[in-house]
Amino acid sequence: MPRLMLSTTALIGAAFAATAQDFAVDREDISVGKRPYSPYLHHSHPDQVFFGDTHLHSSYSTDAGMVGNTAGPDEALRFAKGEQVVSSTGLPARLIRPLDFLVVADHAENLGLAPMIEESNPDLQRDPQGKEFHDLVKGGKGWEAYEIWKNAGAVREDPLPDPALVAQMWHRIIDAVDQHNQPGVFTAFHSFEWTSTPSQRNMHRVVVFRDGAEEARKVVPLSFFDAEDPEKL
Repeated sequence: MPRLMLSTTALIGAAFAATAQDFAVDREDISVGKRPYSPYLHHSHPDQVFFGDTHLHSSYSTDAGMVGNTAGPDEALRFAKGEQVVSSTGLPARLIRPLDFLVVADHAENLGLAPMIEESNPDLQRDPQGKEFHDLVKGGKGWEAYEIWKNAGAVREDPLPDPALVAQMWHRIIDAVDQHNQPGVFTAFHSFEWTSTPSQRNMHRVVVFRDGAEEARKVVPLSFFDAEDPEKL
């Protein structure tokens, strides 16, 4: 059984290799002679700090990919590592300072719908609703397709209830994360976002796997269409 960690906005510190110093030493507690024993004797703040993003959506999130985001998980990870990528506006973009880690947390709800439409995925087109989405977008009616998808979510009716479609795109994300993960240099986490909006209030959960690709492949991301109770995670 894969082991999961849940986070809303921040990743639990224990997930990192470094150990944070969360204690402080008062000068009155130390007596080592007249001269300071070490310039770092009273150093009490963390000295291994890592910068990253724990909540990134790529084009694999339908509410991003169907409204203009063209950057997938691979581009997101390369950008986080400091490589130059082409942004959704068509312009080159690059970080001045690369990140230390990235959590690609795409929405589980119909994961990867936008790229499947872009590539005219045959499995998607075998589904009547999938084909309608595809034909609308390819016919220049992307916003109309998005509105249909959004309205289905509002009444919690999965327009594409095929776990095989989700699994297909989930495995692509896993492959990208596994490829870019560099222990000791850059950490890429296997993750997804479960999304719920009870009474129009956001109740989102980012699910982060402590395990590697092999364990992550054993599950299909749980979506709001599957369960609206976060305890089901």
